[in-house]
Amino acid sequence: MKPSAAILLGAAIAALLLVSAVRGEGEEDECGSAESAAADRARVRPLKIAAFFSILVSGALGCSLPVLARRVPGLRPDGDVFFLVKAFAAGVILATGFIHILPDAFENLGSPCLPSDGPWKDFPFAGLGAMVGAIGTLVVDTLATGYFTRAHSKKGGGAVVDEEKQAAAAAGEEDVHVHTHATHGHAHGSAALVAAVGGAEDDKMDTIRYRVISQVLELGIVVHSVIIGISLGASQEPDTIKPLVVALSFHQMFEGMGLGGCIVQAKFKARSIVTMILFFCLTTPVGIAVGVGISRVYNENSPTALVVEGGLNSVAAGILVYMALVDLLAEDFMNPKVQSRGKLQLGINLSMLLGAGLMSMLAKWA
Repeated sequence: MKPSAAILLGAAIAALLLVSAVRGEGEEDECGSAESAAADRARVRPLKIAAFFSILVSGALGCSLPVLARRVPGLRPDGDVFFLVKAFAAGVILATGFIHILPDAFENLGSPCLPSDGPWKDFPFAGLGAMVGAIGTLVVDTLATGYFTRAHSKKGGGAVVDEEKQAAAAAGEEDVHVHTHATHGHAHGSAALVAAVGGAEDDKMDTIRYRVISQVLELGIVVHSVIIGISLGASQEPDTIKPLVVALSFHQMFEGMGLGGCIVQAKFKARSIVTMILFFCLTTPVGIAVGVGISRVYNENSPTALVVEGGLNSVAAGILVYMALVDLLAEDFMNPKVQSRGKLQLGINLSMLLGAGLMSMLAKWA
């Protein structure tokens, strides 16, 4: 995993830790005074412990399954089942952005607890944040892909030219001995060489593309995972925590499956795979632990907390919506293997709708 992911995670945690110190003095009781958060800590502590381990195990299971299943013939990245599972996971990620995160951002940035003389009620900042997140992801996505593609071309271009020269020289030697079929044979040999080299280059370009996708997707997941973890850990309401545990466990598992599928297709080395899986699995549990630690001073309805959390949520929503539509769904839906098979095309459409539908239904409880 690139250091930028760790930096982003640290920045998000630092921002929310800073926000946690804001108590919102002089606010109305309904806007979250310190005295109003008087739920029984003995009741919520076991729920938070259960949430910690449930989300940790679900994330590890979801992200590890595609990696482990690549050795099973029917579950390899080029198999039908892999396409179906990845489409389901992409539907979950899409619904997470649209149904769970973006509405929270609008709620935070439109809260009555924000100052009435501020700009928050005069402009849809949540929509702006989502747009900035999507455009920013597009820029990072294209720039990173272009950079690694150019670097690969400079590194491997000479080798390809040398191979072609050697093949041409060998064909020239054959021409000296056999004149009748030399031209025809040379044409076939060159075509085979170009096809082989072209296929290898295409595979390398695909690998570069999936590496960029997997890292950008993980960065987007980190942003909202930290927020969710801290909010859950700081909450003192059992009725809020119980449905969140189920929803987040489901979400973490299938979001992990989508990320794990990209990791498999990116063909990372074992060390990088383990690092990315651990980073994904630990983000939300670490957020929960931080939330528990600051629960006595955290006021989620203070103006500063609402603005920071709403801004991060809106950007995270834009990132996830872009990644789900462009880098996960469109990438697979336009795959020649899918386009040439009607049943598989229908299957991944239904799988995507099922994932998005189930994740959308969870919004009723969490």
